[in-house]
Amino acid sequence: MENKARTLTKAISWQVIGFVMMAVVNYFYMGNFSQGLGLSALLTLIGLFSYYLHERFWAGVRWGAH
Repeated sequence: MENKARTLTKAISWQVIGFVMMAVVNYFYMGNFSQGLGLSALLTLIGLFSYYLHERFWAGVRWGAH
């Protein structure tokens, strides 16, 4: 079973990658750097929270684990 600090570290590193990708896409889509950055930050925080909860849930599921 994975500990909470590892789950949180994985979630943060994954969201940093996603944030950079979203910021670039949002900038080109919106044409405004600060609006694109703001939208990316909001979506990243939502994604970080939901990913962490998802990982913690699955850390407790025994099905398919060896």
